[in-house]
Amino acid sequence: MRPDASKKIAKATPKSGPNPIIIGAIIAGLVVVAVVVAIVIGNSSKSGSSSSASGNPVPVGVVGGTGGGILANPATVKSSAPTLDVYEDFQCPLCGELEKALGPQIKTLADAGQIKLVVHMMSFLDGNLSNDSSTRSANAAACAADAGKFLAFHAAVFAVQPAKEGAGYTDAQLTAAAQTAGITGPALVTWQKCVTTAQHAQYVTDVETASGKAGVTGTPTVKLNGTDISKNLTTPASLVAAVKGATP
Repeated sequence: MRPDASKKIAKATPKSGPNPIIIGAIIAGLVVVAVVVAIVIGNSSKSGSSSSASGNPVPVGVVGGTGGGILANPATVKSSAPTLDVYEDFQCPLCGELEKALGPQIKTLADAGQIKLVVHMMSFLDGNLSNDSSTRSANAAACAADAGKFLAFHAAVFAVQPAKEGAGYTDAQLTAAAQTAGITGPALVTWQKCVTTAQHAQYVTDVETASGKAGVTGTPTVKLNGTDISKNLTTPASLVAAVKGATP
């Protein structure tokens, strides 16, 4: 069972605003769980939307081939922008803390086109926590990508992440997140069908496989132009500086 680092993080979390200690706790947690996660990822490897070579539907915005992440800012990204790959699991409390600390800054950079933001939603925690919430929420996020609302849905789900790791997400919570993200009317009906039929379940599995091959052994992991910069992210300013340094 993956150790719950939420108590450690709670002690380091300030009453308001991001704090370097939060990111330090996140990285410390990664060191603790990396071996366990590597085993889980290894064991989970299996071999409008487009389709992969195997005929399975691929969400809108996927880059890097089968199992690649979803490009979260296709309308704003500049051709010279460095690529920021973010690997997360919706059930990961450390990922939730990362989103609180750096999420707004990441969105600002993405909206300004200063980064090519590629998000890889993983699902290994289902095996650790004996539920299916990581897979279901990752599939729902892929369905939101089809609706052009991936990043907004991603933020809405993390905003309601359960305080207790393993509590998971209900169908009602995911639907509410979709509505918060602006998926309404006929688009919501299409999203609900995509979710209930697990339309992107194979894609979610493929992300696990691809992430393992990319050397990702824990979440959250943040890479800038392919280099893991997770340990260097102490403040939003440190992220801005790293992006600036990687921009031609």
